[in-house]
Amino acid sequence: MILKLIWRNLWRNHRRTLITTASITFAVMFCILMQSFQKGAFDNLIKNVVGYYSGYVQIHKSGYWNERVLDNCFELNDTLIHKIKQQKNVLDFVPRLETFTLASFNNTTKACMLIGTDPIKEKQLTHLNEKIIEGTYFTIDDESVLIAEGLAKRLNAKLNDTLVLFGQAYQGTLAAGKYKIIGLLHLASPEMNNSFVYLPLKASQVLLNSENRITTLALILDNPLEKIPLVSSLRTQLSSEYEIMDWEEMMPEISNHIKADGASFYIFSAVLYLIIGFGFFGTVLMMTAERKREFGMLISIGLKKINLGLILLGETLLITALGVASGILLSIPLVVYLNRNPIQFTGEMAKAYEKFGFEPVIPTAIDSTVFISQAGFVLILTLFIGLYPIWHIHKLDAVKALRN
Repeated sequence: MILKLIWRNLWRNHRRTLITTASITFAVMFCILMQSFQKGAFDNLIKNVVGYYSGYVQIHKSGYWNERVLDNCFELNDTLIHKIKQQKNVLDFVPRLETFTLASFNNTTKACMLIGTDPIKEKQLTHLNEKIIEGTYFTIDDESVLIAEGLAKRLNAKLNDTLVLFGQAYQGTLAAGKYKIIGLLHLASPEMNNSFVYLPLKASQVLLNSENRITTLALILDNPLEKIPLVSSLRTQLSSEYEIMDWEEMMPEISNHIKADGASFYIFSAVLYLIIGFGFFGTVLMMTAERKREFGMLISIGLKKINLGLILLGETLLITALGVASGILLSIPLVVYLNRNPIQFTGEMAKAYEKFGFEPVIPTAIDSTVFISQAGFVLILTLFIGLYPIWHIHKLDAVKALRN
């Protein structure tokens, strides 16, 4: 009976109800889209930086991250491997030997980042084999390279050409070698795409005179969200000879950017909902004031004030529920479409993204927490606004209201 009364009361002034519902719908839909874009941009940023290369957690020799030179490499021994495999959240690890060298083809020479890696394990972490646009993937015992297409264009090198690598090896010795290009890679990060060369780990260790030595262990995690307990556990179990870092420690500028941008979103959302809240409160205030005589009559014929207050609160919550449901239903197809067809930047904006090594696209994120958080925030706001009619009814004098 009470629900039927609440429903009929709403549509006594259908124009006001529709306008109020539409304002809530717009606010919810706008905030869902904005947060979905922001989360999608952050996820894509992390994927570019973390998922395409570094991984979520890395192990180095102590001091390596501050001075990334080949002499700060370490031996991959059985004790270290055993301690890493004991961790519940670690599925596997990718050993890498990384250094800067010069890559040369014909009369052109460019600086490059040489990554010696285990081909099988690299596939598990970064899916490197899926990034090949021409040629084939290498194997553990190959003595051939995969080269990023941007670097290949700068060198005017093609598939099956011979690439010369030379530079400084371990402990100051000379590194020089010739390797056949068996695959061209397209890497999403423009910075990586213009400088990366991959070589099987065994061949790179021979080239750099560093047998059984590596510079980095990139860990493959079962659950990336649990990286902090893993880092703490490894720091406890491993000696001070090693440094264990998650991606936020390795790239604090990206982590700080995400935190700062996240805070700006909440400030903007708060301002938007404050405006919507005042508009909604004005509607509730007007709805309460113009029905004062009705309230006085209902109290006079025996309706308890608490029940009348709950009816008004129910009307407020029902309008909100209609607006929230409409906002979510309208935003879902937009979020899904923009996730599958992300916004791509061109011109100067694309160049700005590429300058910082990021893919110039912004997809939306399909995440249920985005929808739930916005709906929850609006409902909490409505509960506060809904306290006003209850307070008004509690203070109402039925006789004075009937004379109004």
